[in-house]
Amino acid sequence: ECSIQRRHQKIVEESPSPGTTPATLDRMYEAAVALAKQIGYVGAGTVEFLVFGEGAAQEFFFLEMNTRLQVEHPVTEAVTGVNLVLWQLRVANGDPLPLEQHDISRDGHAIEVRLYAEDPANNYLPSTGRLAAFGVDSAVAPYCREDSGFVAGDDVSPFYDPMLAKIISHAPDRAGAIRALTDNLRLREIAGVVTNRDSLVAILSSPEFVAGHTTTDFLDLH
Repeated sequence: ECSIQRRHQKIVEESPSPGTTPATLDRMYEAAVALAKQIGYVGAGTVEFLVFGEGAAQEFFFLEMNTRLQVEHPVTEAVTGVNLVLWQLRVANGDPLPLEQHDISRDGHAIEVRLYAEDPANNYLPSTGRLAAFGVDSAVAPYCREDSGFVAGDDVSPFYDPMLAKIISHAPDRAGAIRALTDNLRLREIAGVVTNRDSLVAILSSPEFVAGHTTTDFLDLH
């Protein structure tokens, strides 16, 4: 689920989608596998759908297929226990995958946020400079997976995407995943550049997000 975006760039991603029924999810899984089989696709890929409606009347529509892993692959890894990066290397090497579709199950809920060096209060303009502080005290903050290429002392330049890190929580239920990720973000030390950390905390804490109302116009509405 990656509806919360700014400028068509995803900010929050989670699995499973809180607004999608189990029946719709099963049909989407089947459609994605059928699509890959039909075109003879071999490799890592992501099939995207748009979901409309609620309950038994819910529908989904094909949007696109990205023939690669996407930034949000850690939420899938968290809930399935599958190392997708390793798997794509195995496929490229001609090796068989260790599991079949029916062997894969989902455990709990995962949420990922993209921590950007940008100013949401100033039209999301990128922020540049030296990271004076960038980290989290693992003895204080709830554990979250962190995928990042930055440490304190690094320079954030204007020449690349402003994403500093992906931070991913995984818990038995969605409420627990929200709680862990929110606390982890709040307790982070970040200094030297403006980031969207406070905006992420506001999103995760908002009643609409907690209720699972993650629509594509979320930021415009709230």
